[in-house]
Amino acid sequence: MRNTLLSTAVMLACAAAVTASAEDASQEKTTIGGKTYIDFTHVSQDSDGVSKDATGIGIDVKRFYVSIDHKFDDMWATNVTTDFNYLSTDGETQIYIKKAYMEAKFDDAFVLRAGSADLPWVPFVEGLYGYRYMENVLIDHTKFGTSADWGLHASGKLSDGMVNYAVSIVNGAGYKNPTRSKSVDVEGRVSVEPVKGLTFAVGFHNGKLGKETESNPAENTAQRIDVLAAYVSGPFRTGVEYFQAKNWNRVQAPANPPTAAFEEDKSDGYSGWFSYGFTNEVAAFVRYDRVKPSKDLAPNLENKYLNLGVAYKPRKNVDLAFVYKQDKVDSGTFGTSNGTIGGTTNGNFSEVGVFAQVAF
Repeated sequence: MRNTLLSTAVMLACAAAVTASAEDASQEKTTIGGKTYIDFTHVSQDSDGVSKDATGIGIDVKRFYVSIDHKFDDMWATNVTTDFNYLSTDGETQIYIKKAYMEAKFDDAFVLRAGSADLPWVPFVEGLYGYRYMENVLIDHTKFGTSADWGLHASGKLSDGMVNYAVSIVNGAGYKNPTRSKSVDVEGRVSVEPVKGLTFAVGFHNGKLGKETESNPAENTAQRIDVLAAYVSGPFRTGVEYFQAKNWNRVQAPANPPTAAFEEDKSDGYSGWFSYGFTNEVAAFVRYDRVKPSKDLAPNLENKYLNLGVAYKPRKNVDLAFVYKQDKVDSGTFGTSNGTIGGTTNGNFSEVGVFAQVAF
C-alpha cells in the first residue's frame, strides 16, 4: 500500500511540475492559514462518585492547525496541514502532520488526492453541524471513526451539485499512524441535496483498521454504516445522524495473553443537534448523543452525551461560546475524545466554560 501511494504521489508531483512549467507562472498561488480551538473551563470527572485527578479549572488549546495550500493551476494543487497534541507520558507537545496530499482536479465530478486527506464522513458531518470547535461529531467523539487517513481519495459533485460523493482507499489506522498493514480499508459516502439546505447522506467503512499484519492476522473485519439527514438554511441548523458498527473494537485479539475465542460485537448510536441564530452574531444550540458501544458483550453499557449553550461571533473568523457539556457512561468504562471515563460501574464527565475558535 505504501509503495502504491508513494508511486502515485511521485507521478502526480512530476505531472504537476510539467504542467506548471508549460502554463503561465502567474496562475500559481500559495495560501497560508490556520485554525485553533481554545477553551477556559471547569471540568468535573468522577468514577462511581469518586472524583478523578482531571477535575479542576484551566485553559486548553485542543487543536492548532497550520495549513499551506499551493495551487499550480486549475488542475494541480497540494496541501500540508500540521496539528499538535500533548502526550502526558513525556510531558511534551508533539507536532504532527494531519494532511499532506497532492490533488488533481480533472473537473467538478472527479477530484483525486494522494496522501493524507479528509475521509468521506467525519469532515462532511462537521460542515453541517457547524460547532466542531466545541466537540467532535458523533463517530469521532466515540472513536468509531476519524477525520483523515493516508491513502487515495476521490470525490466529486454531480447533477449541478445536487449529488456529492467521496470514496477513500486508506491504510485504516488514521492520520497519526501511516504504517503499513496487510490490507487496506475502504470508506465512502453519497449525499443528495434535493432542495437547497436539505441534505440526506449514507456512508460506510469496511476494513481491518490498519491492524492486520503477516505475523498478527486480524480475526474480524470492522464495518460501519452511517445515515444522516440535515437542514441548514438561514438561522436554522439541525440534523440527526445514526451509525451501526460491527467488530469496531474487536478486529484483533490481544497477543498476550493469547485468546482462543474472540467473540464478535455490534455497536450503534445516534446524534441530534439544533441551533437557531437570533441575529448574525448570536445563536443558541443544543446536541444530544446516545451510543451503545458493545451491544453483544456488554449490553448494559451506554454512553450519553449532551451539550448546550449560546454562541457569539464578535467578528469575522472569531467564534465564542458559553457551553455546558455532560458525558456520562452507565454500567462500564468507555473511551471518548475527552479521555476514558467511567469506572467499575458508572462514570461522569461534565464541563462548563467558554470555548473559542480563531481562524486566519
